[in-house]
Amino acid sequence: MRKALVACVFVSVLTVVLAAATLADVTLPDTITVGNQTLVLNGMGLRSKMFIKVYVGGLYLEKKTNDAAAVIQSDSPKRVVLQFIYGEVTREQMVEAFEDGFKGNAPNAPKAQVQQLLGAIETMKKGEQMVVTYLPGTGTTLSLRGKDKVTIPGLPFAQAVFSVWFGPKPPSGDLKSGMLGKK
Repeated sequence: MRKALVACVFVSVLTVVLAAATLADVTLPDTITVGNQTLVLNGMGLRSKMFIKVYVGGLYLEKKTNDAAAVIQSDSPKRVVLQFIYGEVTREQMVEAFEDGFKGNAPNAPKAQVQQLLGAIETMKKGEQMVVTYLPGTGTTLSLRGKDKVTIPGLPFAQAVFSVWFGPKPPSGDLKSGMLGKK
C-alpha cells in the first residue's frame, strides 16, 4: 500500500513538472484557455538588451508551428506572454521598444491603433506580466498584471502587433527563435 502511494505521488509530481516549461526561472503552463479555446505553448524565448535579461516571452497557439509568417497571418486565437525578469522597465522604454518594433516590422500599421496600444502601456516590474491576446471577432487585447487595458479590433492590427516579435526585425533573434520553438 505504501509503495503504491509513493508511486502515485511520484507520478503526480512528474505530471506537474511535465505540464510546464521553464526558462530563466520563469515557468509557463503548457496549455491555457483563451475564450473557449485551448492554446498550447509553442515556445519560450529570452529578451536581452546589452547583456541584461529583460523578459521571457512565451507564445501560445492552437497548434505548434515554427513558421513566423503563419503566426503573424493566421486569423486564429494566439497569445504572447511577457514575464519581466529585470527590476523595472519604464513605460518610456516599453513604448520606445514597441515603436521600434512597429517601424521595423509593420511600418504601415494603423497609426491611431498603434497610439491606442502605446497609450495603455505602463512601467513593468520584475515578476509582472504583459499579455497580448488576439481573438477573432474580438481583436487584440493588451493586459497588464492580469487586467485588460485596451482591446483593438481587427485582424490587420493583430498582424502588425505580432509582427513586432515575429517579423524580420524582432527585439532579439533569441526571443523570436525561442517562441517559435526553434531552440
